[in-house]
Amino acid sequence: MKSVPEMFGSLVFNDDVMRERLPKEVYKSLTKTIATGKTIDASIADVVANAMKDWAIEKGATHYTHWFQPLTGVTAEKHDSFISPVGNCKVVMEFSGKELIKGEPDASSFPSGGLRATFEARGYTAWDPASYAFVKDGTLYIPTAFCSYTGEALDTKTPLLRSMDAINTQGLRILRLFGDTTAKRICTTVGAEQEYFIIDKEMFDQRKDLLYTGRTLFGAPAPKGQELEDHYFGPLKSRISAYMADLDEALWKLGINAKTKHNEVAPAQHELAPIYATTNMAVDQNLLIMEYMKKTAEKHGLVCLLHEKPYAGVNGSGKHNNWSISTDSGKNLLDPGKTPAENVKFLLVLAAIVKAVDDYQELMRISVAYAGNDHRLGANEAPPAIVSIFVGEELENIIQALISGKAYKGAGAGIMDLGIPSIPTFRKDTTDRNRTSPFAFTGNKFEFRMLGSSQNIAMPNIVLNTAVAESFRQFADVLEKADDFDAAVARIIKDTFTEHQRIIFDGNGYSEEWEHEAERRGLLNLKTSVDAYKLFNLPKNVKLFTEHGVMSEVELNSREDILFENYSKLINIEALTMIEMASRDIIPAVGAYISELAGTAANVLAVLPESPCLVEKTLIKKLSALNEKAYEDLEALKRVDAEAAAIGDVVTCAEAYRDKVIPAMNALRESVDAMETLTAAEYWPLPTYGDMMFRI
Repeated sequence: MKSVPEMFGSLVFNDDVMRERLPKEVYKSLTKTIATGKTIDASIADVVANAMKDWAIEKGATHYTHWFQPLTGVTAEKHDSFISPVGNCKVVMEFSGKELIKGEPDASSFPSGGLRATFEARGYTAWDPASYAFVKDGTLYIPTAFCSYTGEALDTKTPLLRSMDAINTQGLRILRLFGDTTAKRICTTVGAEQEYFIIDKEMFDQRKDLLYTGRTLFGAPAPKGQELEDHYFGPLKSRISAYMADLDEALWKLGINAKTKHNEVAPAQHELAPIYATTNMAVDQNLLIMEYMKKTAEKHGLVCLLHEKPYAGVNGSGKHNNWSISTDSGKNLLDPGKTPAENVKFLLVLAAIVKAVDDYQELMRISVAYAGNDHRLGANEAPPAIVSIFVGEELENIIQALISGKAYKGAGAGIMDLGIPSIPTFRKDTTDRNRTSPFAFTGNKFEFRMLGSSQNIAMPNIVLNTAVAESFRQFADVLEKADDFDAAVARIIKDTFTEHQRIIFDGNGYSEEWEHEAERRGLLNLKTSVDAYKLFNLPKNVKLFTEHGVMSEVELNSREDILFENYSKLINIEALTMIEMASRDIIPAVGAYISELAGTAANVLAVLPESPCLVEKTLIKKLSALNEKAYEDLEALKRVDAEAAAIGDVVTCAEAYRDKVIPAMNALRESVDAMETLTAAEYWPLPTYGDMMFRI
């Protein structure tokens, strides 16, 4: 068995492999491309492709694929073999630079928001050298961008890379003003904490709702939930531990720094956290993490659930996006140092982020808006739908001192002494954490906590990168013209915190009081995805993305349409699934149980005519009424779903699904869940919440 260091990255065409297998000049040229983001020299592409092919074949690969991220939320791949015929029924293994750099999948079968007509099939994939190629399942995977024949982005990677260029361009302007001439590039880094549920596959296979939608559409609460708070960080069950061990090994081979694993709050809920990577690589790795969570679970007779709310009444799953800004020389621009009040560069960067989040709070909310995520945001288990920033007591005091013009007198970090001689004292942090905050500073990074567990993390980081780039641009425009740089920096910091202090909130984000306070401050409370999507293409947002070259107006319009369409499609699938389950499984099963009860009562009365048959009669009466109510709710759901599906306008259609279909689904669920509690176990056609969450 290989050791972890030997195993780590063994299936990745990483820097070590490139240094070993590429000619020196080719290696230097390629690494320069990766470091600077410049276009790769075509003259070296063939050399790189051949080396990549030879290495991949040694790892068992027979095919290659351009691996891309269409606007479906998942990845896509088309596999081509390395074989090339040479006559006499012989083949050779070939892979050219042209094949490495460009692919040509069918673009008509992916969401485009009207960018592509059905008959317009051509699309292009383009190699992203900044994200390493890797071997998986006998295929060389090449991370790529995906665009239409006319050049519009049809994916998440393209605007992400553009946003990284934007924050690099504007961030370097700021660094140069502070006299930093060594940094050649600024990049954002991300570590995405992935939450998920595990269920036994046999039970999963019996639930059409989990199969089609990823969440339970019916289900009465189990006798036990999370109320004892005994699952979080609890001992791992042996089956889960074995699964996690295999998952770690698979991810390590792909060079993914899977670092932390533990039980989460809800029963059968868990978390995996990686070490940070550059943002485009972190996005790619998180998609691989989600894929391997599912694949590895299958090997253990389990299924991994990535839906934000698989079970009603227990905590849903999120994905904390730990975001920071660093230079290529290794400096973290969000490191406050020992004396943050005196760290002017840090305070300016902090001010830029505060301004960005306040100016574009609707985009922050839109970036995490998804039908599945609507079930958890604001539900006392996740941050509210109101965007705010937590900076901690020390930084908030510094900010208030700057606003007021008073000198800051910090207490500094204290010493934690537990009063037990055998346990050493240690220095505690200068501030506590706030788990209810959507966007919290955690020492040298910001934790964006609103993301849903199934989400591609590209869009939240596109928004963050671009919004902060805009703050940097505005600051640099002023500072580059300033006669007194120090005075101008101080003025910008003070004015920015003064103007945007409304977005800073260190209290309980779960409280009703905060909703009222947020409204008083003029902050947005976009409770549903549909509410949020309507603000996507505000003129200021279009200006932001177009001026920084991240997305064109055409690309933005297409994405808006896709967001509304996807919301409606997801709710429609859920409604149709409920209709099928209720019609074919649940209502007939309850009817059969009622018939059994009636037969039992008849048999009892035949023997004991004086018997009241109280149990049977009571259950028959209750279940008959509920079954009839469920049938009425079912018919109502069929009607409103058909009406919503017939609406042509994407916005009006989404509103109909939100305002009419979802309430109808909730009504049907209420009737069905009530019947579950009265129906004998052998008649109920579905595994229960108790079975699914506790029998693993």
